[in-house]
Amino acid sequence: MRIYLAYLVRFGVTICVFVGCGHAQVRGVYPLGMSATNAGVTPESGFTYSNAFLFYSRDQLKSPDGQVVATGQQSVLMDMNSFVWVSKKKIKALGGAIFSAAATLPIANNSLSSTVQGAVSGGGGFADSYYQPCILGWRRSRADVRVIYGFLAPTGRFNTGTSDNVGSGYWTSVLAAGETLYLTKNRKTSLSAFQMYEFHGIQRGTHIHPGQTVDLDYSLTHLFQLPNDIRLQLGLAGYESWQTTDKTGPTITLQEAAALYRVNALGFASNVILPERKVTLSLKYFKEFSDRSTFQGYSLQISGAITF
Repeated sequence: MRIYLAYLVRFGVTICVFVGCGHAQVRGVYPLGMSATNAGVTPESGFTYSNAFLFYSRDQLKSPDGQVVATGQQSVLMDMNSFVWVSKKKIKALGGAIFSAAATLPIANNSLSSTVQGAVSGGGGFADSYYQPCILGWRRSRADVRVIYGFLAPTGRFNTGTSDNVGSGYWTSVLAAGETLYLTKNRKTSLSAFQMYEFHGIQRGTHIHPGQTVDLDYSLTHLFQLPNDIRLQLGLAGYESWQTTDKTGPTITLQEAAALYRVNALGFASNVILPERKVTLSLKYFKEFSDRSTFQGYSLQISGAITF
């Protein structure tokens, strides 16, 4: 039974950060890049456990026009535990769709420091958890497709005015889709894309409504057959994210509301698949560029999954 970690571990904690005492919204809640490979593929039936270690490091704060306005260090560490269940039966009324569901329980640690001010904020602990109660997938000879409804619950610690928050303090609903197109008949060369729209709620205590977000992951990969039935998937990968609506709230200025962020990144992705052991290992690296109204840096993602 073949399992690819990159499409099992989807989501996690928020990486929205407030700079000092300001209200600049600099990221959405989706850990960018996680669904860059095999985005449309539905796992085989049964239960799967996966664990992902994500590290986001950023050292430049960009203005709306792309200029560096501050330097320092923003780091986010996430250990994400995901539990996935895939049904054995297909839903004939929906064109043979396969139903699955998933839950992700993350532990996070984040810190923010300024070159001028020194340490600004930091915190660690159980973060916002993510649930996907409805995932529908379709398998075709030259394409795999999935559609997803999910929500992020504000289970992480959040207290207004403190500097050690781990959670976002608001609910987020998401609609997402993933597509994997096989460019060759043997399905070894594939083009994948994953899209998500984040509908953010109102933050408790502050009554701030973060702007909505669009996320896009993508990759072009090739699968190599190695000795002992080991399979190696390698390719280019990237992600994009941009804020689509203004941030609003009683303390948000017109300038802050108009500072819509944009994120761009390119890098590489690799998966090692061991079909007989039902194990997959994954490594991804992304370097960000030309960001707007957000921190800019890089991301390293290491993960593994096993199916029972």
